[in-house]
Amino acid sequence: MRFTTTFLVALRALRRNTMRSILTALGIIFGIAAVITTVAMGTGAKTQIEAQIASLGQNLITVMPGSMSSGGMRGGFGSSATLTPEDYEAIAAEVSGIDGISPEIRDRNQILANGLNWNTNVNGVGPDYPYVRNWPMAAGAMFTEQDVKSLGKVCVIGKTVADQVFPNEDPIGQTLRIRNLPFRILGVLSPKGFSVFGSDEDDVVLIPYTSHMKRVSRRTSISMIRIQAEDPEKIDRVKLATEDLLTQRRRGREPDFTVRTQEELSNTFTATTRIMTVLLTGTALVSLIVGGIGVMNIMLVSVTERTREIGIRIAIGAHGQDVLTQFLIEAVLLSLLGGALGILCGYGGSELVTRYFGLPTLVPLWSVLVAFGISSLIGVVFGFLPAYKAAQLDPIDALRHE
Repeated sequence: MRFTTTFLVALRALRRNTMRSILTALGIIFGIAAVITTVAMGTGAKTQIEAQIASLGQNLITVMPGSMSSGGMRGGFGSSATLTPEDYEAIAAEVSGIDGISPEIRDRNQILANGLNWNTNVNGVGPDYPYVRNWPMAAGAMFTEQDVKSLGKVCVIGKTVADQVFPNEDPIGQTLRIRNLPFRILGVLSPKGFSVFGSDEDDVVLIPYTSHMKRVSRRTSISMIRIQAEDPEKIDRVKLATEDLLTQRRRGREPDFTVRTQEELSNTFTATTRIMTVLLTGTALVSLIVGGIGVMNIMLVSVTERTREIGIRIAIGAHGQDVLTQFLIEAVLLSLLGGALGILCGYGGSELVTRYFGLPTLVPLWSVLVAFGISSLIGVVFGFLPAYKAAQLDPIDALRHE
């Protein structure tokens, strides 16, 4: 009963100064909103990256040129052009546990079709490429192994290319020209969207890698090799077998390639997002501490203003514990009010970030619970000093206070 009475007294005290209570809670509101919005941005970015990494293919292993050591210096991905078609053929023939494999040669070229021209990615790949990339056909079919062997002038195009050079037309069976060479369109890939690098994946023309090397680019090396393991349990084994095979083929030379699994790629891309989220969340937490100091400051002012009231309460029988509880309740209520409004503002801020800046956001439940817990803790921590000061007032001195 005593706690209920104390709670009602604290509530009436806050209602008497409604505007001051709301202004005091603003620091908590903005701090909680900033924490939730920041965490939502980081979680949304992480989820998007993971989804895009998954869209690269299932159980994916990527072999890239690079990590070449020469004269004490090492290069990164793409710093050397040392992967060859023979490397790809050796992996396909000798490494077990592979469900699909395709080389990839990346290039950009101007294409001409239907009286229109467009600058796009022209990639040389193998027949397994759509399967390895988990990229089904929207219409038509992929070229075959026979097309690869015969250096066939056939291609498959992405949705962006189809929209740009064949607007409102069926591109299948039509011809586009790459470096003045005619390529017949066999199929159109399903829309895939943007990659983790922000590039349009659908802005692409796929041709047999042999045709790319012999007819288009005149290159002798390939950009990368994509491998799909039969199941997740075999990924590490396939990776090790691939590394061993390529090392043997180098005949004692320093490794000039890098083999990465899908999980490693995901970790690489999400590491930066994680760091930025931690830094921004730390900044938001600082604003929460500032808000807590604001609560403490106002509560100290309130104690000073209500010294005579406190003296009267103690004189008529209230204990110091009752006064301590009352002021703690006021501080906690202010913080909880700020926390509740901050959570609503956090959801609203996340929605605004998505709507007006196009950034993905996702508010995890744990961030809401943590924010609410922090707001309660701030009320207790920053409200204790003013409450303790009020409880220690001497009733005689308090009654004399003007």
